[in-house]
Amino acid sequence: MSETQEFTLTLTQESDYVFRIEFDDTAIPALHTDESAPLGNDTGPNPSRMLVAAVANCLSASLLFSLRKFKNHPGSIVTRAKARLERNEHKRLRVAHVDVAIELPEAAADYVQIERLLAQFEDFCIVTESVRHGIAVDVIVRDGSGVQVHPAVSA
Repeated sequence: MSETQEFTLTLTQESDYVFRIEFDDTAIPALHTDESAPLGNDTGPNPSRMLVAAVANCLSASLLFSLRKFKNHPGSIVTRAKARLERNEHKRLRVAHVDVAIELPEAAADYVQIERLLAQFEDFCIVTESVRHGIAVDVIVRDGSGVQVHPAVSA
C-alpha cells in the first residue's frame, strides 16, 4: 500500500541570518533560527542543530510509542545527541555523523517486550531513516540502571 503525505512550512527572513519558520496549516507557534557566529548571532538554533534535534526527537518519540504499544508506562526519557561536522572534498562543512543516546528511566527487565520493541523502533522513525541515506546515525539505549540495552548501529 502506497501512501503519500505532504506538509509545507514557510521561512521568512527577519534580519541577517534570522528566519521565522511558520508551520503552515497548523496551530504550531513560529520558530526562529539563526546561524552561529560569525555569520549570525546565535539567537536561535541553526539548521544543523535543528536536523540533529529532529533525528533525536523522532527516535525518542518512536521508542516511547513502541514502549506504550506494549503497555509499558515509562517515566521521562532523556535523550542526548552529538553531531560531528566535517569538511567534504570541496572543503564544505557537513553533518558527518550523529550519535544519539536514549536513557530509559527504569531497568530493561521492567519493560514488557523490550527486546522486540528495541529491534524495531528505529524502523518507524521517519526522520532518522530518511537522514540515514546520507548521514551515519548511531543509536544506543540505556535503561534506568545505566545498562546499554540497544547497541549502536551504523548504517
